[in-house]
Amino acid sequence: MPSPAVTRSEYDMSVVRGFAISALVWGVVGMTVGLLAAVQLAAPAFNLSPYLSFGRIRPLHTNAVIFGFTLGTVFASSYYGVQRLCRVRMFSDTLSRINLWGWNAVIVAAAVSLLLGKSTSKEYAELEWPIDIAITVVWVVYAINFFGTIARRREKGMYVAIWFWIATILSIALLHIFNSLERPVSWMKSYSIYAGLYDANIQWWYGHNAVGFLLTTPILGMMYYFLPKQAGRPIFSHRLSIVHFWSLIFLYMWAGPHHLIYSPLPDWTQTLATGFSVMLILPSWGGMLNGLLTLRGAWDKLRTDPILKLFAVGITFYGMSTFEGPMMAVKTVNSLSHFTNWTIGHVHSGALGWVALTCFGALYYMIPRLWHTQLYSQRLAELHFWIATLGLVTYVTSMWVSGITQGLMWRAVNPDGSLAYTFIESVAAIHIYDWIRAAGGVLFLSGALLMFYNVVMTIRQGSAGVPEGLPAGAVPVAGGR
Repeated sequence: MPSPAVTRSEYDMSVVRGFAISALVWGVVGMTVGLLAAVQLAAPAFNLSPYLSFGRIRPLHTNAVIFGFTLGTVFASSYYGVQRLCRVRMFSDTLSRINLWGWNAVIVAAAVSLLLGKSTSKEYAELEWPIDIAITVVWVVYAINFFGTIARRREKGMYVAIWFWIATILSIALLHIFNSLERPVSWMKSYSIYAGLYDANIQWWYGHNAVGFLLTTPILGMMYYFLPKQAGRPIFSHRLSIVHFWSLIFLYMWAGPHHLIYSPLPDWTQTLATGFSVMLILPSWGGMLNGLLTLRGAWDKLRTDPILKLFAVGITFYGMSTFEGPMMAVKTVNSLSHFTNWTIGHVHSGALGWVALTCFGALYYMIPRLWHTQLYSQRLAELHFWIATLGLVTYVTSMWVSGITQGLMWRAVNPDGSLAYTFIESVAAIHIYDWIRAAGGVLFLSGALLMFYNVVMTIRQGSAGVPEGLPAGAVPVAGGR
């Protein structure tokens, strides 16, 4: 017997609405702080000590955009998608509320503590031990709610998007717990239980896999769910999506030590990480091709659909950054790129191009449906796409050129073997690119602010309840604003 139908009014959309709004708020905050950091690098006089100095706002920027904006969108997307894919309401409304408010309390605590200078100094894991414990508690709540929903599902099969979200939940729990093992010495100060090279190895096992399992797997889950829905086409290959999933999650876990090439880390470990990094090209490009080929027969829609534009360009940058990253893990390339702005360009081609554009697309898809209305302005969404893309290309290109300039100047030598340039000469040479990066940041932030306005106006004209005469979960046909 087929399982009974589930009306959309049975789903819990209040938690999705909450995370969608908070994600946008933290996105604007994090990108604004990131722009300030970029300006400080171009004009050091803008370092406003102590609270707004670069050393404090830089981790605030990364925490706000990764854990506030990106994870907020991931929470919203996974709560939105898992209920529909399982055809059942979330396991517990109470756990959903704890997840929503608990996570936002964590981000507020992170912002305050980082501005006060409370930091472990570990990349993407700067938060001190009380906040680490709070993160663990909220993450366990999310896991119980997610797996409880799957256990109660009315749909026997599990679509690949769910598998990518499962990988995120399990892997981040493992990474966070082991990298955050520390000895508290006061209320807001602790020291890692690892020392020296062991600490570095554990940190970059965590750091690179935070990219893999916070900025890749859950975003792929969003791609696999929202792209076919928006395109009106089935995913190109379900079999390829399964191969993509299993190969990606296996290979990603071993690539972290490529951050420590030419370090005291044993050479065999560096070489192993390089090998796994290069192998990552295959599953990554398999996923990229699966996404782009889903658009076969629907490419004409890109002319008028800004959401599909965001997804298509996002997937393209996924392919670009997942080729560039493995190449930078090759020792000969790494000898030029390491410690330069090329790495910054690579990170942001993935973070802005792949992650942010896909998150924007997912939010544009969900928000009109969450408030049972149409998007306030398609034209503003279209403008957002073009401004964001221009800002992204400006930012990333400036950092590529800047980084290669740095690398070449640092390795240049005179006939007698002495360095051809002093370090300060390399700083002067890239100064113009620091300003170009800031200009790219202005454009990207401007696009986000346009989206924020568009979303606010969309919410104002909509309703959290189901309007009379409109099927639950339905969306009116979009207008031409």
